[in-house]
Amino acid sequence: MIDVVALGELLIDFTMERADESGYPTMTAHPGGAPANFLAALARFGKKTALLGKVGTDKFGRLLEGTLREAGIDTRGLIAADDVFTTLAFVTLDATGDREFSFARKPGADTCIRFEELDLSLIDQAKVFHFGTLSLTDEPARSATQQAVAYAKAQGKLITYDPNLRKPLWKSMDEAKAQMLWGLEQADVVKISDEEVEFLFGLDVQAGAKHILAHFGVKLVFVTCGADGCFFMNERACGHVPSLSGVRVVDTTGAGDIFGGSAVYGLLESGKQPQELDGQQLRGVVRFACAAAGLSTTSHGGISSVPAYEDVLAAIG
Repeated sequence: MIDVVALGELLIDFTMERADESGYPTMTAHPGGAPANFLAALARFGKKTALLGKVGTDKFGRLLEGTLREAGIDTRGLIAADDVFTTLAFVTLDATGDREFSFARKPGADTCIRFEELDLSLIDQAKVFHFGTLSLTDEPARSATQQAVAYAKAQGKLITYDPNLRKPLWKSMDEAKAQMLWGLEQADVVKISDEEVEFLFGLDVQAGAKHILAHFGVKLVFVTCGADGCFFMNERACGHVPSLSGVRVVDTTGAGDIFGGSAVYGLLESGKQPQELDGQQLRGVVRFACAAAGLSTTSHGGISSVPAYEDVLAAIG
């Protein structure tokens, strides 16, 4: 049995460590990709996970496959192709650690995955199917994602979703909005940022969460607010948990993904359906996820920055 299978991008994040006097960055390569970061948190905390994705047969693709294995993520669903190059993301940081993305992805391997290449047996074995919107930006990955989601829903899997807006990857913001809304219509559990709520609905955090629950069939919403923590809501309860205090932020890359994976870990540990959790239970899930995400920002990268379970527990006291 697999706890969570995710479909989507596995890539290299080149993260800025410093800039020269002309502003050109010195960059370091880190393994990443939102679904992979998400799974890395779950695997770090003891859950069985698998990734459905595509990389090139280049050096970076081989490194990424090895990283997944080291992280405890099942790689049976990872395809290595000769005709495409592993996707690269270039992440520059401001003084607070916030990011700006540029991508080498025209096309990248992750956008070229086809439905017939997916190992559907991994979905069959899983309790949860997770996806995001980076696999919806281009064909054939868009159709593969749509068909995989339909397959997972038909098998009765819990569907978790992260809109994860990356504006440079979309041909237009209208297209981005349409695909993000499609994703919301499929999901049982959503992790969305305050900026994405504003982009989609022009609403504040609380009103946006309420709108998602009322109009999309979603059962549980986590709205992350960066340094301001997270607002949560289901049909039984809502509330806010502050972010982890006292951390020295180095790099926020992957923090939202690690929050999402950590929150789904808490949901799985509860043994309850997302709509069944009460306020106290949800607050505990979100405290753990906020602490894991906060600790991840103290080092560079996504997959490599997931903290140890014991460190998360120590951080929340």
